[in-house]
Amino acid sequence: QVMLVESGGGLVQAGGSLRLSCAASGRTASSSAMGWFRQAPGKEREFVASITRSGSTPYYSDSVRGRFTISRDNAKNTVALQMNNLEPDDTAVYYCAAGPSAQSMGREKNILPYWGKGTLVTVSS
Repeated sequence: QVMLVESGGGLVQAGGSLRLSCAASGRTASSSAMGWFRQAPGKEREFVASITRSGSTPYYSDSVRGRFTISRDNAKNTVALQMNNLEPDDTAVYYCAAGPSAQSMGREKNILPYWGKGTLVTVSS
């Protein structure tokens, strides 16, 4: 089992920045890819970004590419999401997830085995 705990959410004005962090514990060998999803009120949970086990290859949704950066520190078992130039549409609960493939994580959200509880990001206009 893998436990995931997100942190770093908060309130920020449009154009500002936030950095989210996800700490992983437990056995991670079978779920080495990490990623972030978000869910706004009344909307379906959507893919944000993912990163391979090595940390060499990131993947982003079109809505955040160029503004968000995902990274990981395998020595610390953490994954971060640096969010810049935030927009009101970025307001959502952000969830950390773990799975077998970073490349396909956006298409596999319904079968990902591990999720955090989420951290709320609110972007005011």
